[in-house]
Amino acid sequence: MTSSDSEKKTIADEFGKAVNMTAKELEHWLTTDESKSVGQKDDGGESVGHESGRKIIKLLQGKKSDRSDGDYAHMHKVVGYVHRHLAQRPSGDVTDTRWRYSLMNWGHDPLK
Repeated sequence: MTSSDSEKKTIADEFGKAVNMTAKELEHWLTTDESKSVGQKDDGGESVGHESGRKIIKLLQGKKSDRSDGDYAHMHKVVGYVHRHLAQRPSGDVTDTRWRYSLMNWGHDPLK
């Protein structure tokens, strides 16, 4: 994916709104059993969302000027996932739900 500067700015802005956890919060979250208990696992290993969370940490900690087209593609993927998942919010208290845990793996805590 090759993006123009204006597309990259739009993606970065949307990513900044979708990801509401800090790198430190996300790093801590990814060490929890709850984080590891959710998500699609292709070969019994790390889930797609958990792997995404590790990439998000690197994006949050890295220099914006060092971002590659691949980084922007991942940021775009994160925004899409968060928006789709938020639209599927279950009713009731979501504090201890797989729905919330999955979103948190992608850097978004719906209770924030």
